[in-house]
Amino acid sequence: AGPVRALLRAANALLQQHRYRAALAVIKGFRNGAVYGAKIRAPHALVMTFLFKSGSLREKLKSIAQATYAHSRNLAYFVFTYKGLMAAQSRLQGKKIPFHSFLAACIGGWLVFGENNPINSQIIMYLLSRILFGLSRLAVEKGYIPQPRQDPFPLVAALVWGTVLWLFEYHRQTLQPSLQSSMTYLYEDSEVWHDLSDFLIYNKRTDSK
Repeated sequence: AGPVRALLRAANALLQQHRYRAALAVIKGFRNGAVYGAKIRAPHALVMTFLFKSGSLREKLKSIAQATYAHSRNLAYFVFTYKGLMAAQSRLQGKKIPFHSFLAACIGGWLVFGENNPINSQIIMYLLSRILFGLSRLAVEKGYIPQPRQDPFPLVAALVWGTVLWLFEYHRQTLQPSLQSSMTYLYEDSEVWHDLSDFLIYNKRTDSK
């Protein structure tokens, strides 16, 4: 127990050293990225896999594990890259400026999320929607566009839903596969039934009646 306590004391003392703060923040950023990615992806993958994917239980669990690992790994790598580049730029220029954040994130995004795959695609679309809202609010704050007299959210909601259902009905191939699956379940599977079992209890019959 003595050596372990001494090691813990040494580790805690190291964590308090201001000179290592930037490097330690990069390491903790990697840790937080990995944990957060797993927390976000695991429940989502679990629900989507069991709702919409076929296959054995083992195949489904493998798919969930792979998706969780990919999301966790990518987010950890991105945070590590971003914070490392931020620390390097700040050290080189002696101060932190807004462009540092943009440049570091651009490089991290290119290196970590540049591959076009389902996981990265979902993350980018998630961020894109929030960026559009954020830039709209920023434009109002800076005075580039006038403050709306009424809340524009109802109009945005109407246009978003109108557009996505139009795309689903007439240009389905342009939508992400998981969104296609969700909308098929909601808007097409709800038009098919044979008896009370697949009208209220199940979405689709599994027998051969």
